[in-house]
Amino acid sequence: MTRIVILGGGPGGYEAALVGASLGATVTVIDSDGIGGACVLTDCVPSKTLIATSETMTNLALAPGLGIQPHGPGAGGEPALPAVAWGMPSSADSGPALTPPEVVSVEPEQVYERVRELAKAQSADIERRLQRERVEVVHAAGRLVGPHAIETSSGETFVGDVILIATGASPRDLSTAQPDGERILTWRHLYDLKEIPEHLVVVGSGVTGAEFASAYRALGAEVTLVSSRERVLPGEDPDAARVIEEVFVRRGIEVLNRSRAASVRRIGDGVIVELTDGRTVTGSHALMAVGSVPRTKGLGLTDVGVRLGPGGHVNVDRMSRTSVPGVYAAGDCTGVLPLASVAAMQGRIAMWHALGEAVSPLRLGTVSSNIFTEPEIATVGVTQVMKDTGAVAAEVTTVPLSRNPRAKMMGVEDGFVKLFCRPGSGSVLGGVIVAPRASELILSVALAVEHGLTVDQIAHTFSIYPSLSGSITEAARVLRPRDFFAGFDNPA
Repeated sequence: MTRIVILGGGPGGYEAALVGASLGATVTVIDSDGIGGACVLTDCVPSKTLIATSETMTNLALAPGLGIQPHGPGAGGEPALPAVAWGMPSSADSGPALTPPEVVSVEPEQVYERVRELAKAQSADIERRLQRERVEVVHAAGRLVGPHAIETSSGETFVGDVILIATGASPRDLSTAQPDGERILTWRHLYDLKEIPEHLVVVGSGVTGAEFASAYRALGAEVTLVSSRERVLPGEDPDAARVIEEVFVRRGIEVLNRSRAASVRRIGDGVIVELTDGRTVTGSHALMAVGSVPRTKGLGLTDVGVRLGPGGHVNVDRMSRTSVPGVYAAGDCTGVLPLASVAAMQGRIAMWHALGEAVSPLRLGTVSSNIFTEPEIATVGVTQVMKDTGAVAAEVTTVPLSRNPRAKMMGVEDGFVKLFCRPGSGSVLGGVIVAPRASELILSVALAVEHGLTVDQIAHTFSIYPSLSGSITEAARVLRPRDFFAGFDNPA
């Protein structure tokens, strides 16, 4: 019987453990943070729970555009909002940013308590699943003391035929902006707050910074977003990023592009962010969203021959193998792609390979990802940059969400569906969706990319009328204009 020892209980670790156990191996998971790892306890699960709460506030603020007028206390009170929906384009060129109804209040302690409890419950659910599958769980820190041996902080040594390193990553700190957990924060400090920040200064406009800027603005905080690049979300589809930045500005977020933070200091009950050009930004709290670093120090990896990259990431191939036979790695500690879905797949691939199962190498070109701003941005496959630089030959079309009938009914005007296909064959190469619940809509495009479906096949597939997904079939018809129904959004 093969013995597997896994260091780290996040998605890469626990998914690997489940695969190993299902294939008859004896599996031990060693974890010091709690099963589910940072993803479940301090990162993905709590952040998206907070964002789900913020979405409710956004929906309330959109109500007047749908003919629903929240009133103040008492009969016959004046509407709490003007009849223009918050976050929607207005006929006026300027005006104050609208906010959710004043008759609705956010109770911060309840919000944060729910976030923490849901994360703990999810961690407990995963641990119970591991126990049902007869996976041994050891709550301790660990380090390699040999190519196939891990010693825990409690003094035990676990020897395995196969070792998997899945220790994740931690928020990156700046020497000039040291988090104190009270006013200068990383995203892992947010859920211990007792209040919604009065004015949150977000340093960093990548995925994490954009998501929290969007969420806290919806929860009523004043938000300033400090971006060192020319636009928010510099690594994403430029058209999608442009939509999000326009929505941010319209909703009252102050976006400071081409502005690099030099330092962050506490000043009394607030913070001051000093920019490299001499300007300063003051706020009640600062959120440092400047990336992450792999948790590979002190694990004894290089001592046993595991090669690390310049940033400290574990070097792996597409089968999750490290430079040491029998030692695999998965998740954010590898730096391959910081997504829970990728970590989980790396862990599964490692176990399938180690236990002799038929397995295909990791294919990043088929990975779908999502940014949980409002609206969301979901992507898969070929990108606009790849097309524009000539790296991939592709045809592309973009269908604005503003002409989708369901979007009109919902009062949504921001967003689009973009599809890329191969010239000639029409094989779907990728897509971008900017819309409410884009994370749910992208699956159909991901299936098309994974299985080589053509735009003709999508165009001849029935979509619900009316539905947001109807814009996906419409985009496919636009890419194949010879289709009789080209340009129409009703497949019937």
